[in-house]
Amino acid sequence: MLRAKNIWVAGGDPRQAALAALLADEGHSVHTYALERGAGMKCEPSMEGADRADCVILPLPAAGTDGKLNAPLSADSHDLEEVLDLLRPGQLVCAGMAGEGLRRMAEERELLLRDYFAREELAVLNAVPTAEGAIQIAMEELPITLHDARALVVGFGRLGRALAPRLRSLGAHVWVSARRYEQRAAAEGMGLGSEGVDHLPDWLCSYDLVFNTVPAPVLGVEELAALKEGALVIDLASRPGGVDMEAAAALGVRVIWALSLPGKVAPVTSGRYIKNTVYHIMEELDL
Repeated sequence: MLRAKNIWVAGGDPRQAALAALLADEGHSVHTYALERGAGMKCEPSMEGADRADCVILPLPAAGTDGKLNAPLSADSHDLEEVLDLLRPGQLVCAGMAGEGLRRMAEERELLLRDYFAREELAVLNAVPTAEGAIQIAMEELPITLHDARALVVGFGRLGRALAPRLRSLGAHVWVSARRYEQRAAAEGMGLGSEGVDHLPDWLCSYDLVFNTVPAPVLGVEELAALKEGALVIDLASRPGGVDMEAAAALGVRVIWALSLPGKVAPVTSGRYIKNTVYHIMEELDL
């Protein structure tokens, strides 16, 4: 654990509210902004004084779809530029999914920007609550048990590797669709079935449940049309997702695009993962 620091947490969802509480519990001087609807949060009315912080932590993702600070727990909207304008050159700013716009703004202000979501340790751990949340959705939405269901996981990266074995442990018959041979070999080594992605429409008709983890077009018109009647598709990929939603609506295929599951199903655990990752960044920078 780091020695006591001055840390600001600006914006975000219940993960950032939990993060702020965890940091305070560990003895840091914590200030929050744009988190006023977070449980037990006492927020600062502005970012005045944030220039004295050892670290400013922005949310995951840092910006909303409108380009402003991602602050669903705030009653107001907040421009990212206005937040950054109050910081000092050389100051550490940790953000999740820092896009090109934020990177440009940070560079213009000579801020030391680090993307904690790009860190491997967070990506690996974040897959766990995502997998659990996906299973929760499947159990709530399917009219059948996961036991004996036929499930397909498209993609076998960090999330696919967390999700597929958990489905199998619940008694589902699980296959993995992956492009690379070594990924398919890894799936087979876990006792899972495996298929390539080139001929998905030829064998999609047998699945009760399909999880997509690939953030690129994977399930288009042809693939969706091949699904059995009543099949459920859960897209776990970040934007732009991997499912053609217009085609799914036209075909009557049930699709749930489950974004930001860690913040919804396990915000305290997810906040702890972010806290530890920020600690690692600060330790590497000797702050």
